[in-house]
Amino acid sequence: MESNTIVAAVLGILEGLTEFIPVSSTGHVLLAGHFLGFNSPGRAFEVVIQLGAVLAILGVYASRLWQIFSTAPHDPQSRRFILAVLLAFLPAVVIGVLAHDIIKTVLFETPMLIAVMLILGGIVILYVDRWARNPSFHRAEDFPLAMAFKIGLIQCLAMIPGVSRSGATIVGALLLGADKRSAAEFSFFLSMPTMLGAFVYDLYKNRDVLDAAALGNIAIGFVCALITAVFVVRWLLGYVSKQGYALFGWWRIIVGSLVLLALTAGM
Repeated sequence: MESNTIVAAVLGILEGLTEFIPVSSTGHVLLAGHFLGFNSPGRAFEVVIQLGAVLAILGVYASRLWQIFSTAPHDPQSRRFILAVLLAFLPAVVIGVLAHDIIKTVLFETPMLIAVMLILGGIVILYVDRWARNPSFHRAEDFPLAMAFKIGLIQCLAMIPGVSRSGATIVGALLLGADKRSAAEFSFFLSMPTMLGAFVYDLYKNRDVLDAAALGNIAIGFVCALITAVFVVRWLLGYVSKQGYALFGWWRIIVGSLVLLALTAGM
């Protein structure tokens, strides 16, 4: 019991560290759980602790969110930005509901697939980070509705664990003309409805298999993810504005390669 509590805390910290950087938090948590022998009923732990990261974003962006929603009744730009985020969220709702069981019972249980996706995603990030120049958009609020919807379609690739939700949305935004900071910011805003929706739906789907022990582990992971994610969100925008995303591309390639070696060795 105590070892499970420690593992839940470690996985929560890992979730908070990786949720908003383009390295796939779900992939990292699933792989860590695999090697640590951690198993959650219905894989609910890995999804539900993401709510901690959502609350971190809400806390950090509370004043910005208040400004957007409070001005929406009389500010067309605020209304358009809210609509843009909702449009980007829509594809994940449709595909997430239709493919939920396949994602959770097949894709979440395939460490080899996760490792391969980490490596391929790392290569894509390195290429896009170098290629994306002369951006057309410098504020997330200025993204056109069509662009936001396309980012939402690209986000659906992240339902394959190892791809990364933040990675898919950031790469999509960069390819569509965003600069590096606004790409990360739009990914932050889009994460709020996406992860909250996944949390509610997954909790509903797994309501019959969650016992007190599972809920206790989720609570521990949730708190650890929340605290850690606050620091990551505050740090990330400044870093990518100056340094770009290459560090995360190399991290993915190194981690994915090490996991492939470990799996090949029978670990």
